[in-house]
Amino acid sequence: MKYLFFSIALTSILLSCNTTKETTKEKSVVTYANTITLNELKTNLYTFTSDDFTGRETGEEGQKLAAEFLKQQYKDCGIRSPIGNDDYFQEIPKSFLPGGVKASENVVAYIEGTSKPDEIVVISAHYDHLGTDAVDIFNGADDDGSGTVAVLEIAQAFKKAKNEGIGPKRSILFLHLTAEEKGLYGSKWYVQNPLFPLKNHVYLIGSDKLSTELHNISEQVNTEFVNLNLDYTYNDENDPNRFSYRSDHYNFAKNNIPIIFYFNGVHKDYHKPTDTAEKINYELLTKRTQLVFHTAWEIANRENRVIVDKK
Repeated sequence: MKYLFFSIALTSILLSCNTTKETTKEKSVVTYANTITLNELKTNLYTFTSDDFTGRETGEEGQKLAAEFLKQQYKDCGIRSPIGNDDYFQEIPKSFLPGGVKASENVVAYIEGTSKPDEIVVISAHYDHLGTDAVDIFNGADDDGSGTVAVLEIAQAFKKAKNEGIGPKRSILFLHLTAEEKGLYGSKWYVQNPLFPLKNHVYLIGSDKLSTELHNISEQVNTEFVNLNLDYTYNDENDPNRFSYRSDHYNFAKNNIPIIFYFNGVHKDYHKPTDTAEKINYELLTKRTQLVFHTAWEIANRENRVIVDKK
């Protein structure tokens, strides 16, 4: 998965080392995390990155079809739009986008929090890609079809919890951004025209840059539930790739919103027609998606918001 980013804050759930009985809350989060399955991620990714979507180039027919696909996924599982009615699209006018790019839209869905509804956890990925050239379709399975379908699975897990009376304390905004490949324009539009005031957001994707607490939370949740190897190579301020500044999370971070950027590294298929669904490691994608869900769950249910202690 290229990345997921979201505003979060968390309550730690630590077991003593000599107990074998899970608490009700621990059973809940593991149960809902386990609804995120390899088969559903794989099925959705093959559909989303098929030739039918012609590479999802911003403003073009394939991107419009992708937006409709996302909208229908949310409608089918009963997750509503924060805009209202049947409108899941935050419209972005042609005048805001670079020359030659047609009007586009971010796709948004929303689960209201139970006790802190005005504090927003945002879980996001961009869903556009490079479109086609004279010969090939750039299907963008890793960049960022994988992140897109992961957000869908996380949303369904939260919705199941909500339906069973264990909804998150904070509200969850699921934000699928367009025009990332054109210069981060979908996220630029959102931070300039937020559906909720930005002061109510805290983001995960670059953990230690703005909040020590957020970084510690991320580490703790990973150790407790998933135990992936978290590599901070690209987190170095001197890293020549400068990934911290090259994707949608940057537009939130520069507004003093703490973020964590989940990134699986570079590979030979990046921005090539060969970035296809059969090359994805679905077992690893499932674990990464569950890690994001666990972290989001903790932050959405934390008593206090994450503290910003760095500039």
